[in-house]
Amino acid sequence: MDFQPTRDQRDLRAGVRELLAGRYGRDALRAAVDAGSAVDRELWRELGAAGFFALRLPEAEGGVGLGLPEAVLVFEEAGRALLPGPLVATHLAAGSVPGAAAGTAVVTAFDLGERGGPLVSYLAEADAVLGAAHLPPGEPVRSADPLTPLHRVTGGGPADVSAYREAGALLTAALQAGSALRTLELAVRYAGEREQFGQPIGAFQAVKHLCAGMLVRAELARTAVYAAAVTAQAAAGADGADGADGEAAEVAGEIAAAKLLADEAAVRNARDCLQVHGGMGFTWEADVHLHLKRAWVRAEQWVTAAAAEELLAEELSRIATGGEPR
Repeated sequence: MDFQPTRDQRDLRAGVRELLAGRYGRDALRAAVDAGSAVDRELWRELGAAGFFALRLPEAEGGVGLGLPEAVLVFEEAGRALLPGPLVATHLAAGSVPGAAAGTAVVTAFDLGERGGPLVSYLAEADAVLGAAHLPPGEPVRSADPLTPLHRVTGGGPADVSAYREAGALLTAALQAGSALRTLELAVRYAGEREQFGQPIGAFQAVKHLCAGMLVRAELARTAVYAAAVTAQAAAGADGADGADGEAAEVAGEIAAAKLLADEAAVRNARDCLQVHGGMGFTWEADVHLHLKRAWVRAEQWVTAAAAEELLAEELSRIATGGEPR
């Protein structure tokens, strides 16, 4: 079997990267940070027109008709560009919330769990909350990420998003993998440009080790995300077959592993990128801190590290007590 992306998949990824580079490059990112504008409605509609949100919606329903393997490629590019907004929730809402597929509606979700009350990101910018009948009231709370505003919902309980949790976790893992790959690029580029003692700092063994570790984490996370997407897509096409329970548990375990690895890669790569940049990395003008802050927030979305570890333990226990891996 060939596990490399197909030509069409590579073209899709290249097209999304080109779109985001032209529409949401560094200047646009820094302008959004300075203005505090988390969601650009015009860009959201452009993403909808490009099929970003309707990617997995069947063609008969006006979608693109692709699957999870293609979706993770697209979300990886969004993570690389540090594109803000409730991308995952709006993508998951395509077909169920009017306007989500076309990008004319912004949809958020109760994907952050409860910490003194249900937290929701982008509530003030949203038109709907996934699984909720209406927009709930909320109070702003301070967020680590300047482009991920948070609200604590004050009326009613959180909407049930359990049906979306696995896909949400996988797509968020793809965002994290993209961020990890981008911070690796930033670190390697800076290490080749910054000179000390008459040579680029990338020539020093300590910096080489940092960059090598970043590469290993990023590639491991990306591989895990791709593998989980392929497994989940295959399982979705075999619903109702014998052994479906074991297959579902395996999919859940692979997605949990992908989220765990991607969260670690995004956070640790951003930290190591900051280390490579030295004092420059701590400044507001550098982009490194934005990747780190976004990675912290995403690590709490859909499936946390603790929850992922529990899911993996359950899967290992299932196999050890008689379950058969596929």
